[in-house]
Amino acid sequence: MIEEIKQETDSHNRKALLALGDAFNKIRTGRANPAILDGVMVDYYGNMTPIKQVANILIEDGRTLAIVPWEKNMVPQVERAIMKSDLGLNPSTSGSNIRIAMPMLTEQTRKDMIKVARNEAEKARVSVRNGRRDANASIKDLVKEKELSEDEGKRAEEDIQKLTDAAIAEIERDLAEKDAELMKV
Repeated sequence: MIEEIKQETDSHNRKALLALGDAFNKIRTGRANPAILDGVMVDYYGNMTPIKQVANILIEDGRTLAIVPWEKNMVPQVERAIMKSDLGLNPSTSGSNIRIAMPMLTEQTRKDMIKVARNEAEKARVSVRNGRRDANASIKDLVKEKELSEDEGKRAEEDIQKLTDAAIAEIERDLAEKDAELMKV
């Protein structure tokens, strides 16, 4: 029973870290990264479809993305979807290729992006702590129902705390990397 609770907590923590990674990928750094377009949805014959499923996204150079839709008639829809997204990117089309030059980030924009990154990291921390709270509540219920002894309950709570501490440390490491990446000119 305790192992199931630990595994559930560990799984919850991994999901929080994956969500944080996805959120960090969407934060613009001034360098070309195809992951920035992950949230862009294109109208593909009446269905909203992720851009990765209708086009190839390539890194042309350090600051330019090249998007090549698989169907030539999809170029306007892909371009429209990128402009409608809240990423602040301006695509330029030449034939069946769409290019996106990543704009340089000003110091103020970098600071704003760092605030966004820190906010996302805090959301991940809260999620991890909620997982700990739920696991500890389950352990306390088991102790209350006499399915676990007090000592086993305390050991299990300590193990849950170790899992939580490890996840929080990883969040802090990821945030420090993202901060450094955003401040790099």
